Amino acid sequence: MFAILKTGGKQYKVTSGDVVKVEKLAANQGQTVQFNDILMISGKETVIGSPLVEGAAVQAEVLDQIRGAKVINFVKRRRKHSSKRTKGHRQYLTLVKVTNIIETGGDKSGVAAAINGSGFIPTPKIEKVVTATEVIKKSASSSKSVLKTEKVLEVEAAPKETKKPKITKKSNSSEVKKSSVGKKAGDSKKTTEAKKTTKSSAKSKKVK
Repeated sequence: MFAILKTGGKQYKVTSGDVVKVEKLAANQGQTVQFNDILMISGKETVIGSPLVEGAAVQAEVLDQIRGAKVINFVKRRRKHSSKRTKGHRQYLTLVKVTNIIETGGDKSGVAAAINGSGFIPTPKIEKVVTATEVIKKSASSSKSVLKTEKVLEVEAAPKETKKPKITKKSNSSEVKKSSVGKKAGDSKKTTEAKKTTKSSAKSKKVK
């Protein structure tokens, strides 16, 4: 049993279990889609559509969103022009696996129709459910941060204490040094005076 379906401006002959590359479909990986444009179907009887077979359908599972082989387009202008242009292109494709061929009643199956479009549709984001404990934790952390900021502001607002200049006391060693120097000067004066007196007494004896 086989069917000829039309999608993306092309025709494909498929049987159950075939893996086919078709033009990009607006479907996610793992989703089941249904091709409703059936031109011909061959089962117990061969039916040719005019242009489509009513009630016939082909169901397939989306395996992946892929890209085809790279095609290079090279253009060169000859003669007096030296322009060259090279372009590359990779076509967006969808890889599907045929799971079922329906002869009649395909329009009542309830499976989403295969529509050519943007391909991958991102899944909606799931919002996290916030529990009561998380709310309490957040409120506690916010209150702590407020207290910290208040403390910082109090410290900044407090007047700065002016430091008094320290008066350094001179050590006793310097005073001892000064007293010893004064004693030495006094002793030297006494010795010089004693020498002068001895010299004067000796001169007076000689004169007698």
